[in-house]
Amino acid sequence: MSIKRSVSLYSLQDEYIHKHLSFEDMLVELKKLGADLEFITDQMMKNTPFPREESLQEWDRLMQKYDVKPVCNDVFINMSLYKNRTLTLKEATDLLIHEIKLANRLGFPLIRLVSQTPAEIIEPALPYAEKYGVILALEIHGGMSFSHPFTKAFTDIMFRLKSPYLGVVVDAGIFCRRHPRVATDFFLEGGLTPEVAQYIDKIFLSGTDPIRAIGDGFYTGGPYSPKYPQELVNLLKSHTDREYSMFACGYENSPIEILEPYLPYLRHIHGKIYEMTEEGEYSVDYEELVAYLTAHNWDGYISTEYEGNRFALKDKPVDGLGQVKKHQALLKQLIEKYQGGY
Repeated sequence: MSIKRSVSLYSLQDEYIHKHLSFEDMLVELKKLGADLEFITDQMMKNTPFPREESLQEWDRLMQKYDVKPVCNDVFINMSLYKNRTLTLKEATDLLIHEIKLANRLGFPLIRLVSQTPAEIIEPALPYAEKYGVILALEIHGGMSFSHPFTKAFTDIMFRLKSPYLGVVVDAGIFCRRHPRVATDFFLEGGLTPEVAQYIDKIFLSGTDPIRAIGDGFYTGGPYSPKYPQELVNLLKSHTDREYSMFACGYENSPIEILEPYLPYLRHIHGKIYEMTEEGEYSVDYEELVAYLTAHNWDGYISTEYEGNRFALKDKPVDGLGQVKKHQALLKQLIEKYQGGY
């Protein structure tokens, strides 16, 4: 039983869209790091989930050339494809079945389902997951953790069916011990009132998070909700202040022990990073996470997922690759410390 390392190419989206790195360049970097591959077909494979044969052949060529193991494909069942309606459940189920078949063709044993995937499509698609040997795992993301209704609808099915082809992908953003500093700096550059940032920081320092302390700004009416404390409402002077207070609800400060009931179904971990420092990740304590997983004999991948790229400051270039390298070095060090290396 061991913790292994991979990298989500979501981390390098800025380099990709600006053509600083091609997909092949990224595979070269993964090979240097000794890390395996988490992919987003929607991002880097045209016509997904119906890629052309030449795209599949190029995939085969690159996988053979670089010998990087595909470990997880991130899938989005886009319920809002049309302007005038959401997808029917049958349409969404059919899309998921196509994604399962594509994951199998590309060699992925696991699909990460985005947090808001309708739970109703899971059981109809499960026989296809079993047939093609692809695990369906819902992402447990900051702001939508285990108690969220969307998440619970999926985990209720997971616990009831106990299928080896169902599970969860836990995002380490549910273990933020501090609010991400890069997010604060980004909003401060846009005019955020400093006292609002200080208020949010104090919530994390007290051992809780904005969802528990002020109510979920995304789902309870935002900063105008009566659930918001008057003390915070009094600080909100602008749209930027209100937006910041809502986005702060996307970072959770859950105890690591929250994982315990889900360990048998924990298929993969998104190693969320917002800002790597000399001491480690600014918000997430990865030593705490690796030590806990080791103590529970967990076997799976922690996949670096850099999200600080969305908080780029004016005239300061994004260095996704540098952040990925620092996090991979940290993971390697911690795995060696607790498990004797990988």
